Amino acid sequence: MIAIIDYGVGNLFSIAGGLKAIGAEAEITRDPARIAAAERVVLPGVGAFGDAMDKLRATGLVPVLKREAESKPFLGICLGMQLLFDKSEEYGEHDGLGLIPGRVCDLRRDLSDKTLKVPHMGWNALEIRRDDPFFRYVRNGEYVYYVHSFYAKECAENTLAVSRYGDVDVTGVVRRGRVYGTQFHPEKSGDTGLRLLKAFAEL
Repeated sequence: MIAIIDYGVGNLFSIAGGLKAIGAEAEITRDPARIAAAERVVLPGVGAFGDAMDKLRATGLVPVLKREAESKPFLGICLGMQLLFDKSEEYGEHDGLGLIPGRVCDLRRDLSDKTLKVPHMGWNALEIRRDDPFFRYVRNGEYVYYVHSFYAKECAENTLAVSRYGDVDVTGVVRRGRVYGTQFHPEKSGDTGLRLLKAFAEL
């Protein structure tokens, strides 16, 4: 079973639908016992970093997630990926889960072409920089769907793939140990995204 963490932030049902489409058993939960019983964990997220961390702390799940991330495949999606990092600069400085070293920074600041739209919203090619079982069913250059205004930096040693937006290499996929993150939404990335979820479900 794959536990999808319910902490009041995220598109839980679309992720559950994506996992169902690949034949994976998934459960939306905030029950520590069910999370501990799961074979894998997915941390979704939509919205602002600070608000999401506050809601996650309010559930009491932060120590649970940190413990589970040491022993089973763990996937953060979109804001859920950003929460994996040490800190975010979104509307002030906020501490994250600290599962992957790095910072979450404003994409607007790093784009030379200020006419490019932020939020970065749309389909971009995935440039795979390191081979990994997560990519067993996809090829370099396949397109995935992004919706975000902030992105992870100072994390090159844990970056598996990027996507180019203007002159910025947006961190697309990260991994440290059993912990993975995707800045894009695999559940909204068509067949490519479903194949990525299938690979995660087999890790």
